[in-house]
Amino acid sequence: MKKIVLLFVLMAMTVFAKAQDFRFDEVSYSPGATTFRLFAPADAKSVKVRLYQDGQGGKALKTVKMHYADGLWQTEVKGNLLGRFYTFDMGRGECPGVFAKAVGVNGRRGAIIAMSDTDPVGWATDQRPVCKTPADLVVYELHHRDFSIARPDAQHPGKFLALTEPWAIDHLMSLGVNAIHILPSYDYGSVDETRLNTPQYNWGYDPVNYNVPEGGYSTDPYRPDVRIREFKQMVQALHKAGIRVILDVVYNHTYDIDHSNFQRTYPDYYYRKVATTPDASASGYSNGSGCGNETASEQPMMRRFMLESIRYWIEEYHIDGFRFDLMGCHDIETMNQIRQMVDAIDPTIFIYGEGWSAGPCALPNDQLGMKANIPQMLGIAAFSDEIRDALRGPFSDDTKPGWLGGAPDFEESLKFGIAGCIAHPQVDMPQVNYSKAPWATEPTQMMSYVSCHDDMCLVDRLKASIPGLNKPLTSYLSPLTSGLIRLDLLAQTAVFTSQGVPFMLSGEELLRTKLGVHNSFESPDSINHLDWDNKRRYPQVFKYYQDLIALRRHHPAFRLGSADLVRRHLTFLDAPQGVVAYRLATYAGRDDWRTIIVILNANCEAAEVAIPASHYTVVCCDGVIDEHGLGTLQGDKAIVDPQSALILHD
Repeated sequence: MKKIVLLFVLMAMTVFAKAQDFRFDEVSYSPGATTFRLFAPADAKSVKVRLYQDGQGGKALKTVKMHYADGLWQTEVKGNLLGRFYTFDMGRGECPGVFAKAVGVNGRRGAIIAMSDTDPVGWATDQRPVCKTPADLVVYELHHRDFSIARPDAQHPGKFLALTEPWAIDHLMSLGVNAIHILPSYDYGSVDETRLNTPQYNWGYDPVNYNVPEGGYSTDPYRPDVRIREFKQMVQALHKAGIRVILDVVYNHTYDIDHSNFQRTYPDYYYRKVATTPDASASGYSNGSGCGNETASEQPMMRRFMLESIRYWIEEYHIDGFRFDLMGCHDIETMNQIRQMVDAIDPTIFIYGEGWSAGPCALPNDQLGMKANIPQMLGIAAFSDEIRDALRGPFSDDTKPGWLGGAPDFEESLKFGIAGCIAHPQVDMPQVNYSKAPWATEPTQMMSYVSCHDDMCLVDRLKASIPGLNKPLTSYLSPLTSGLIRLDLLAQTAVFTSQGVPFMLSGEELLRTKLGVHNSFESPDSINHLDWDNKRRYPQVFKYYQDLIALRRHHPAFRLGSADLVRRHLTFLDAPQGVVAYRLATYAGRDDWRTIIVILNANCEAAEVAIPASHYTVVCCDGVIDEHGLGTLQGDKAIVDPQSALILHD
């Protein structure tokens, strides 16, 4: 009996080993014949390919049975199938397979196209913008529809092509960001592409076809080549502007289970299950994603799927980085294999993710891509909720303030974030809000931010948690006399002068509001759109963001990129409650400035901080930044204005 079991295990391992050599090229087209392959159970009664004239409707032109060999179902169809559509069917419903590269409207049928025909003019010479270290990145998180839908001069509002238009490129370049994190842009399920004239909205965290651009962001979702070409045009335009493109990837769950391409081709293989009875006689789907299911990244072919998907987006679409949704659902080994594969292609491609899950996973936490396990995932970064919630208050309660609102005892958490979440001798870890031990081995493993898409934006959070900030901005003689604006600028000063990789939500530079909605994933455009008139109404705000980003770009002291250098050059100064102050000494990072002093004051009154005696030039004071100097300061004491930052150098 033992020999039989062992033989079965060896046979299964052989099949999987052969299957893993398969690069998920489910459809290989040539003018003379098209080959179809599918990873599906060996004991399936029947697996078929159906060919169609169109992407929806109509009867199948042809149905072809597939045969099983070496771990895959395969068949070849003679003749030129260019322009035809297909589905796989193994008895659970038709679908385009798990690795469709082109699809018809709403992604229900795969499309047979020549990918080379989708390349825009000059695509072969498209080049990734230079980035020597992740410390040099300034990441701008953007939803295609939010960014352009209300822009009066947008020719393609809400589409990929909006990011090719001069107004968009000019805004991004003027702001100074050099990496765009685009929210999920693959084919997702909650927007009906057949009725795009009807108001619909979703962030896109409901994956259907992971390797095809979303048709709702194209000018014609019925034509499979259009969405692909327009996505490439977007990447090409941003690259020409010196801006990298980071793709938000959501491999941790699918839109649902029963209708997912995974389940329709290999039932239960791609998902984790957990016992639902004490004796394990019954089981159900694990839900670490909080979306009803959780994929099994540790399964050989799910891991292979993720690796090949990442490779495909790099090679076919020239993507420069990846943000992993709920990275804490994925196993550490898979994340490390992805990093190793990407390093072999281009080590400057940046990888980061959410270092948590949305609930308990079927695997133990010590095997998952949690924030605490980042030291085991070199070259991969995670978001710091320590600095985020230290600044604005806890994610779990929008009404509770953080350091910006005068809440006590957040200084150590803020210092931890400023240092890049590494071990620093002056950070008292027991006083840090969430982590009691450093989790980043290098500061480039930490994403520094105060707001992102799935939370209140900064303006709304400040209003919700700090009394007295709801006074209309139009009632102030100067926008910079508004406590709301002062705290907004102070928050971003902490983010952009930290040693982590800075990250901002699009529209924050325009005082973005979502009218207090915390989770706007399916709210209408009236909630999610950017108000471009604010750029005209509050030019001082945009200029501060612009100058703050330029300050970081011009001064390597703020982006040392090395834990050893941070510990050597960054020293925190004694400061009163509500104030965090630090010094970057001895030409840190070969900066032109010998010593830089940064003082952040959240109090409603001015604060005094002792500093090393010297003759200083003031470059940031009371909501204004000027690297050429706003004045001078002589001596060993600095006075920082209420709710603002003071930056000096000698």
